[in-house]
Amino acid sequence: MIFGSAIILSGPSGVGKSTLISRVRQELPELEFSVSCTTRSPRPGETNHVHYHFLSDEEFSLRLEKGKFIEHAGVFARRYGTLRQEVMDRVSAGRDVVLDIDVQGAMQIREAARKDPQLAAVAEFVFVAPPSLEELERRLRGRGTESEEQIRLRLGLARQELSFWRHYDYLLINHDVANTAVELLGLIRGFRLKSSRQPEELFS
Repeated sequence: MIFGSAIILSGPSGVGKSTLISRVRQELPELEFSVSCTTRSPRPGETNHVHYHFLSDEEFSLRLEKGKFIEHAGVFARRYGTLRQEVMDRVSAGRDVVLDIDVQGAMQIREAARKDPQLAAVAEFVFVAPPSLEELERRLRGRGTESEEQIRLRLGLARQELSFWRHYDYLLINHDVANTAVELLGLIRGFRLKSSRQPEELFS
């Protein structure tokens, strides 16, 4: 059996991760999203176990105590996390799953993989960077959705996140979303060709 890949995709806000994933899924519609857990309430139109696994604080804490999460974080008094089983059940069935996740979460998964050979065997860490901070600022301003203060905060966070790029296995510099989507698509297809992914009895 050939395992799928757990693609941990990170990059600063505004770099184009969501657009890249959307472009790739046009060619690979079978590429799945990891469904995260959260303690916040569902928003209109959100479905439990589809958009998020909605948990109470007690349920989240119980899973955390049992070591069920490969990453977790608190955001504005709410908690978010990715269940190991959510990822491993999919890749064990031969499906590829993408985690659009921040640097903090990715580094937690990297640490979890050091202690978990199964996770380490399927995790692929991909960082998406802008051509420059100036270009990132231009894109953020072009969206027209953030205030001046929010843009400055995002740029400050981007500087911090960019310093982590060497902790990833692959670096994509998003000069042009169409070309970068082709590069990401090639990476995902290439992951399945790794010798470490092939069954031991392949040529037995």
